[in-house]
Amino acid sequence: MTASESGLRPVVVVTEGGPHIWAIVNTLADRVGHVSVILETPESKKRLLLGRARRQGWISAIGQLGTMALTRAGKRFFASHAERLIADEKLEIRPRQGQAIVHVPSADGPECLQAIERIGPGVVLLAGCRMLSKGTLAKMPCPVLNYHAGINPKYRGMNGGYWALASGDAQNFGTTVHLVDAGVDTGAVLKQARGKQKPGDTIATHALRQAVFSRDICVEAVNDALAGKLVTIDPGLPSKQWFHPTIWFYLWTGLTKRVW
Repeated sequence: MTASESGLRPVVVVTEGGPHIWAIVNTLADRVGHVSVILETPESKKRLLLGRARRQGWISAIGQLGTMALTRAGKRFFASHAERLIADEKLEIRPRQGQAIVHVPSADGPECLQAIERIGPGVVLLAGCRMLSKGTLAKMPCPVLNYHAGINPKYRGMNGGYWALASGDAQNFGTTVHLVDAGVDTGAVLKQARGKQKPGDTIATHALRQAVFSRDICVEAVNDALAGKLVTIDPGLPSKQWFHPTIWFYLWTGLTKRVW
């Protein structure tokens, strides 16, 4: 039974987009019901660089930019591997015809709130978008969840799957759906899924691999929210925020640990 058949309110996914996100959106549409997507405009690379330089210093920011450039090039080089992954796992990585999409400048802006108020969802799922401020969260008319590509709270922030592997912690190569607060992936945990990378996977394909084994927990968490039955869990893990690896760390780890 879909959400619309059972009288449940629609689902809103707020995202910057990406193949792995569309795989999750399409699964939600099949297994939950009506899904509207609010698609924010990605932040400019200049703004991202300046923000990271303020938080971490210019050396780290430039090093992270180098890794981002390398992995972007790697996506083209390893495109055939990603295509096989998508085909083998039957992932739908593009918006379907007729998918409701609202374009906004920012997830943390008034246009996004107005769209959510107009749609009247029973739950909002964030997936790869800007952080929401306390002010924005206070105005949300329903529960707000986040899909995070890492095991919280141990791998909050960026590239959670990569950092688990690079840290020799492959058993925590996984994902989390959690409640959203104003911190960086600090909200209470609802669901977690763990999986394994496969030969040929790299930091450029981890998000797709993680989406494969994470669709179920997204469906479960969204259904729980729609039913008013959200239950949090305590993973019993230490908390740490991670950032993009610098180019020198990424190359060294790849050469010495074979984690790319």
